[in-house]
Amino acid sequence: MQTWLARLRIPLLNQPDLRCVWRRETEEFLAQMDAGNQALPGTDLAQMMDDLANDAIRLCMELNTRYCTPEERVEMMSRITGREVPASFRIFPPFTTDCGKNLRIGKRVFVNSGCRFQDQGGLTIGDDALVGHNVVIATLNHDLDPALRASTVPKPVRIGNSVWIGANATVLPGVTIGEGAVVAGGAVVTKDVAAHIIVGGVPAKKLRYVDREP
Repeated sequence: MQTWLARLRIPLLNQPDLRCVWRRETEEFLAQMDAGNQALPGTDLAQMMDDLANDAIRLCMELNTRYCTPEERVEMMSRITGREVPASFRIFPPFTTDCGKNLRIGKRVFVNSGCRFQDQGGLTIGDDALVGHNVVIATLNHDLDPALRASTVPKPVRIGNSVWIGANATVLPGVTIGEGAVVAGGAVVTKDVAAHIIVGGVPAKKLRYVDREP
């Protein structure tokens, strides 16, 4: 990665050649995150993480500080993620993400207000998923060794189709939530959730199966 890009002002990225460099460096960063590579302070990987975070802050501020139509919010989320977001997606601001470029959103997804996504490690949200108010989804851990505490370790979160995550829940790095599952409000999800069950509590535990029509 070319760290000189970190010193450029974001508006300069409307120049085609700089956009190509930014896109290439972003792809390199995401490949390293998806491979689970640790980002150590002072490295190119950590610098690119910071650059992408600042770009996400800029775009989220644009989303959150003025009224946008539902269609404009879809367009803004496409800019935040760097990929086309389905027209059926709906979001109620405010919303923040620490990166945006490793976030993948399915069809007919709804994200309620106050949600905070940390997607550097990879966050996939399946079709028809519902994410309640103030949900936090994290994909980065810090090293437990105090000497390496400032480093970050990526682990992806995968949310299946038709999942419902209740208000104020927290989903921790490395978790997969199976299709049709429900996470109760205020739960802290530390382990994988099987399909079609309801979990709740801190840490989240199985409460019962989802009732389904025969």
